[in-house]
Amino acid sequence: MSPSQSTLVVIILQCILAATSYPNFQNLNVQNLKTFQNHNHNHIDEGMWKLKLVHRDHIASTKLPVPDDLRQRFHARMQRDVKRVADLTRRLSVAPKNYEMADFGADVVSGLDQGSGEYFVRIGVGSPPISQYMVIDTGSDIVWVQCQPCIQCYKQSDPIFDPAASASFVIVSCSSAVCDRLDNRGCHAGKCCYKVKYGDGSYTKGTLVSETLTIGPTLIQNMAIGCGHRNNGTFAAAAGGSRSSGWLAFGRGAFPVGAAWVPLVRSLQAPTLYYVRLSGLGVGGVRVPISEDIFQLTQLGYGGVVMDTGTAVTRLPTVAYEAFRDLFIAQTRNIPRASGISMFDTCYNLFGLDITMFPPISFHFSDGPILNLLGKNYLLRVNDVRTLCFAFAPSPSGLSIIGNIQQEGIQISFDAANGYVGFGPNVC
Repeated sequence: MSPSQSTLVVIILQCILAATSYPNFQNLNVQNLKTFQNHNHNHIDEGMWKLKLVHRDHIASTKLPVPDDLRQRFHARMQRDVKRVADLTRRLSVAPKNYEMADFGADVVSGLDQGSGEYFVRIGVGSPPISQYMVIDTGSDIVWVQCQPCIQCYKQSDPIFDPAASASFVIVSCSSAVCDRLDNRGCHAGKCCYKVKYGDGSYTKGTLVSETLTIGPTLIQNMAIGCGHRNNGTFAAAAGGSRSSGWLAFGRGAFPVGAAWVPLVRSLQAPTLYYVRLSGLGVGGVRVPISEDIFQLTQLGYGGVVMDTGTAVTRLPTVAYEAFRDLFIAQTRNIPRASGISMFDTCYNLFGLDITMFPPISFHFSDGPILNLLGKNYLLRVNDVRTLCFAFAPSPSGLSIIGNIQQEGIQISFDAANGYVGFGPNVC
């Protein structure tokens, strides 16, 4: 769901529901957070509605079987992540295009590359509502579902949405203002057409329509969504149980008490992405010796810090990453090292040891708040022999991305209407 269409959202990624290896961990040191005084939501008593949020590795899929082996799941996740970051970087370096209708009838050659999603919720589409699994993606610009007539569709366990059976289905015209907001749009017989290509080669093409969405007990009418008639790729496609989950909550009543509020930064190059101002990093209470300028978003749209649910591993400009990593290594000399794996060059052998041995790390935001994270939010287990890696990677492009590993277990609140993002305590 795109930030332009959802302004009051709280996301809690993967709150653990069952016993784990870390029963007492806390992802967020709330006591060390400074609340932004001019953006106080403590007295708002409006209602909220929330949906269960599930990671794709915990959804049984007829299209995309999930490996039982932790190492295989890790490598699959890293492959998706590399493509996701490459496509976000490419997106920020390419101007939006208008496409001819011929582009929408052929195989996708180019388009908006965004990655195919890590987290899912269940939403009703149409009147009466038909339940569908939907990717939650803060880096994506359009909500879409597969639609009949399906010229080319991938398999899914849910019924494919049939517009003819919905009383609220309306096609959006080419002259509509909402059609103009699409980065990749076309026109056919007066109908607004869209297409999106994802980082793993998956794609969707179809018609932009106005429809009713059912989120929990709430109906959202006249929502602009994509009705995909040509779709292909590796999207998780079936309902299944989960070992862990989180929540996607809507409404001002969902704002957490004691949250630290950070202003969002608008990029003219990518106005629907969530940028924040980062001033620095810390390890064990020691500030990393780097300049704040490394994280600045330029007037031309280069650099900056994006919060993205579709990226797993946080990326930092190479100079910042190396200084951050070196300070972390200096403070973990007493912990046995392991060989690097995949994109990670800093790994540890935790067999027989405890994750609490690692120092906390911190994100320092330009307006004062400090986000403090313990090991669970920055160490990623990569195999079945207790090898954990420092879950950060260098970004040669200069773009910084705060990924979902660092977001898990935190109440992250997006108030796009007022231009803030909040970080709240884990209450799962």
